[in-house]
Amino acid sequence: MTTTGPQAPGELESVRAFVNSVDLETGVDALRDDASWREWAGTQGLDGAPAGPAALARARALREELRLGLLANHDREPLPDSTASALTSAASRSRVQLRFGADGVEYAGTSDGLDGVVARVVAATARALADGTWSRLKACRNDACRWGFYDHSRSRTGQWCSMAICGNRAKQTRWRSGGARVE
Repeated sequence: MTTTGPQAPGELESVRAFVNSVDLETGVDALRDDASWREWAGTQGLDGAPAGPAALARARALREELRLGLLANHDREPLPDSTASALTSAASRSRVQLRFGADGVEYAGTSDGLDGVVARVVAATARALADGTWSRLKACRNDACRWGFYDHSRSRTGQWCSMAICGNRAKQTRWRSGGARVE
């Protein structure tokens, strides 16, 4: 599976790619089992060390909690409590550490494999929450899609992963429901 669309800046792209490790429209899930996880990790240039069923289940749960956080960003709501709790648990499990230096705080993971990916995602989320870029990472408003995207719009009001696909579908649905009539 590939992540399409404009990428998020810097390490926030790892969060977008992680959220997009499942295609809700097709049901293809890169975290379904060890083989699919390892294949996805390879396409992302990540360490695809073996991952057991429990680790994959935790990663899938975190991914969906992050998606809830991305949906909250549409309404400029704070990080949902359940998402914050899931990130806290994932940070603890993957041993994300704070390192203080002259340039500020650095979040670093110390694990390999799937735990390392989770640590990277947690650390990138922490940085984005601290620097304000988190609010631009959103999930598509199309219920069938929910693809993660970075809102590059000046007004920060982007709703769709792709205006040409999901945005167009929404316009067509609205038109068919009587929003606009053409004779």
